Amino acid sequence: MRTEMFSTVLVANRGEIACRVMTTLRRLGIRSVAVHTGADAGARHVREADVAVSLGEGPAGYLDPDAVVAAAVASGAEAVHPGYGFLSENPALARACAEVGIAFVGPPVAAIETMADKVAAKRLVAQHEVPVLPGTLDAALPDDALVAAAEGVGFPLLVKPVAGGGGKGMVVVRDAAALPEALASARRVATSAFGDDGLLLERLVDTPRHVEVQVLADSAGTVVHLGERECTLQRRHQKIVEEAPSPALDDAARDRMGRAACEVARSVGYVGVGTVEFLVPAEAPEEFSFIEMNTRLQVEHPVTEMVTGHDLVEAQLRVAAGEKLWFAQDDVHLTGHAIEARIYAESPARDFLPSVGDVLVLDDAGVGAGPSAAPLRLDAGVETGDAVSGHFDPMIAKAVAHGADRDEALARLDGMLSRLAVLGVETNTGFLRDLLADADVRAGRLDTGLVDRLTARPAATDDAGGTDDVGGTVGAGGAGQVAAALLAGLPAPSAGVPDPWAADGWRLNAGAAPRRIGLRGPDGTMADLELTGARDGATLVPDGGDPVDAALRPAGGPAHRWLLTTAGRTRPVSALRVTAGDTDTVWVAVEGRTSAWTVLDRAAWASLRRAERVAGAAPDGGTAVGPLELRATMPGTVTATHPAGPVDAGAAVVVVEAMKMEHPLTAPAAGTLRVLVRPGDQVRLDQVVAVVEREGAS
Repeated sequence: MRTEMFSTVLVANRGEIACRVMTTLRRLGIRSVAVHTGADAGARHVREADVAVSLGEGPAGYLDPDAVVAAAVASGAEAVHPGYGFLSENPALARACAEVGIAFVGPPVAAIETMADKVAAKRLVAQHEVPVLPGTLDAALPDDALVAAAEGVGFPLLVKPVAGGGGKGMVVVRDAAALPEALASARRVATSAFGDDGLLLERLVDTPRHVEVQVLADSAGTVVHLGERECTLQRRHQKIVEEAPSPALDDAARDRMGRAACEVARSVGYVGVGTVEFLVPAEAPEEFSFIEMNTRLQVEHPVTEMVTGHDLVEAQLRVAAGEKLWFAQDDVHLTGHAIEARIYAESPARDFLPSVGDVLVLDDAGVGAGPSAAPLRLDAGVETGDAVSGHFDPMIAKAVAHGADRDEALARLDGMLSRLAVLGVETNTGFLRDLLADADVRAGRLDTGLVDRLTARPAATDDAGGTDDVGGTVGAGGAGQVAAALLAGLPAPSAGVPDPWAADGWRLNAGAAPRRIGLRGPDGTMADLELTGARDGATLVPDGGDPVDAALRPAGGPAHRWLLTTAGRTRPVSALRVTAGDTDTVWVAVEGRTSAWTVLDRAAWASLRRAERVAGAAPDGGTAVGPLELRATMPGTVTATHPAGPVDAGAAVVVVEAMKMEHPLTAPAAGTLRVLVRPGDQVRLDQVVAVVEREGAS
């Protein structure tokens, strides 16, 4: 029997998840309330809400439970949906909601608090005969007690902070000699990141898989599970690709894990949607162990929605409104296979540093959003014209595909990623395509170290000069050649600027004179090319390379869509040329791979060549003696600088903060430091922030 649903719900979040929750609220006819900070006043989730309330200017407003509840009261909201991240697992928000009679769309406070304490959670579930890894079960053990307990846990082991998550502070220890320093390091990180230096030890599984089970419980104590998700593909302990069901489990193991997850939920009196995470040995998936329970909606929930047909946000709302579960465990059936890839604004070519700026184009190729979209789904938190700032997590969208089986889901997801175009910020879309094409990934041979191993190996170079391994920036055809063809062919963005093809090198009684084009790529690489011909039939000659025939013509529709032909192959390309100050940049998306190329005029090119000569080897073949420039690897705010004067190699000379992380720029050599920025300054990508005059420089 259905109870009366809420009429107004405040979404205490931003970005993709706020937009996702509002999709279900609109379908159910529920009025939505958005909250925002100063930087988000015009964000997509604000535009999609029925009403929006400010939490103040600073980004910390999203972390203030009192401000969120005050906004709920002021807007007449009957419930608060926390999304994920921010306050979603903070019991203070649940308490504040209860104090004013507003429903919290999440579990009881006691469940949140118990599962937030990893030690207490492991102790509790072990009492309910849920398997756990060998380890310590006391959150307050000092270092000497942890050292003494390590022998019983066994090496190799993992040092883990009691609080927090995301892999922060986790240290792998393979022998007793390395344990003291690992404990000291983990305590420093835990104190800084979580304000709690409590640690625990846990037996390390060298080739683990990460499998989690979705549970749903009502206030009457009924608990069901909605199958499992494989979340093994992670980079630096952060999930990037998830799928359902897991290719590692058979029906018997799936049933055992599902029953164990339901028992975990019962042990804390859980109500609502939650996720129970398990560590699964790659060689023995039936020997799973409990890791933790996430007391909220997960980023990867769409894959479960696709294989079960249940809208999990609707389920959260119905349970929070007091409704009893409307189906039984036997009614849950998994149909087909679904895979999700997280799209981040980051630069694979720059070791995955976040990329910030304005989204000039987000072309979704017509893919819909939310649970009704199938077999392709794109849940995004930004649109064309939105800004990606350095204040928040860099995930901007999630691409999800469903198929009759895993192979079909993989093929559909790759096809969607190849057609997705984002210009203005770099993304990891090309990296995701490379990852999904890996032989081990396609065969389902997964472990949590697989992605880091792939990114650590050098990228292979294709015959045309592009890259075809993980981390490639532009598809086959050669990054320099493709970018140069686009640069030469694209019209300037502002009126009154002549078509660059007007200066085509024509000469009386002689062949056309080639034009020189200089470009700087996203990873700092330089391209020096000669160009002859017209836009519909050109020849590009890279410095020291073979000629490449190219043609470019509008594809029709939006102005950013073009058709590029190289070596007899035509492909759709999205591209824009933008001018900021005295800098021209060409943004290019080819087969899902986005890159930005800085256009270098004659003066800039000559300056760089002079700098290369100065920084090169000394005339006698000895050590290079020229000055070295340090450039910002991403836009952000300068938080600290090294004093000018003598500096040692490797010393942090400028620290830039972006995306809630600090990124130190270090001196590449010993010498005399000259700093060109001050704390508080905003810096651009590739801006020169310091110069080191090396010892013995002329």
